[in-house]
Amino acid sequence: MKSLLSCIAVMMFLVCSISNSVHGQLSSTFYNNSCPAVLSIVQAAVKQAVAKEKRMGASLLRLHFHDCFVNGCDGSVLLDDSSTLTGEKTAIPNNNSARGFEVIDTIKSNVENACNGVVSCADILAIAARDSVVELGGPSWTVMLGRRDSRTANLSVANANIPPPTSNLSTIISLFTAHGLSTTEMVTLAGAHTIGQARCVSFRGHIYNDTNIDTTYSISLRSKCPPTNGSGDTNLSPLDYVTPTVFDNKYYNNLKMKKGLLHSDQEIFNGGSTDSQVTMYSTNVNNFFSEFAAAIVKMGNIKPLTGSSGEIRMNCRKPN
Repeated sequence: MKSLLSCIAVMMFLVCSISNSVHGQLSSTFYNNSCPAVLSIVQAAVKQAVAKEKRMGASLLRLHFHDCFVNGCDGSVLLDDSSTLTGEKTAIPNNNSARGFEVIDTIKSNVENACNGVVSCADILAIAARDSVVELGGPSWTVMLGRRDSRTANLSVANANIPPPTSNLSTIISLFTAHGLSTTEMVTLAGAHTIGQARCVSFRGHIYNDTNIDTTYSISLRSKCPPTNGSGDTNLSPLDYVTPTVFDNKYYNNLKMKKGLLHSDQEIFNGGSTDSQVTMYSTNVNNFFSEFAAAIVKMGNIKPLTGSSGEIRMNCRKPN
């Protein structure tokens, strides 16, 4: 009997060891030996890109989010369509909206010159997201690394999993919960909308049809966004009209004044269960910063490919 138990124990150890090698935890020191310069290379490129166009910081942060919400943080959002693969760039949340791909290309090229075939595109997205937030005045955090890249993408999942700007509160909560993120973490991560811009087509319904929006604010937006579909669809307005290129807590102040740009933004301060958290963040930027850092690290750990799963793409736009 003792011998049998010993065999079972050994078998369980082997199974766990194999499982950990394939789905092991990410590590902040993953590239310390294989590519020690990776963090400084990414930081330099992000700094240059954001200095050239501040909006790029928001775009790079958004790529990380849109990557992680579609089958995990695996770089699938970066894949181009080809004769053998349908990417996610034409999904409704990404089409004519997701941007920053050329910056990722530049970073990947620079990283490959330093350490060929070592650093994944998925990890580059995670590092670039952190560096973008820092460049725009937000918090820093320790990026966990060791993700590998997918060999495929999923257009239908991208359409289903990324919350549309017309979402109500329960829909947003459900989509975040499905990825292991709590309602509290959803409200925290929504604060990413303190930077960046949105197209008229994304907020037209909110400024013409909704009643939970400040009248003066909605009128000012209508000058940039005509009521007719197809007219001015790509015209941009800042998600945070007060400090659109600074990562701060003004987004939450705006929501309290009914000045959220998107219907989905204003839903998190609309007489519901998340109002108190919005109020707290509006008066405590340090709390928002610390909780945002923790929440985005957790988001970055959604279903990563590790160990021998996936690959290290040589070109972020196509599988090897």
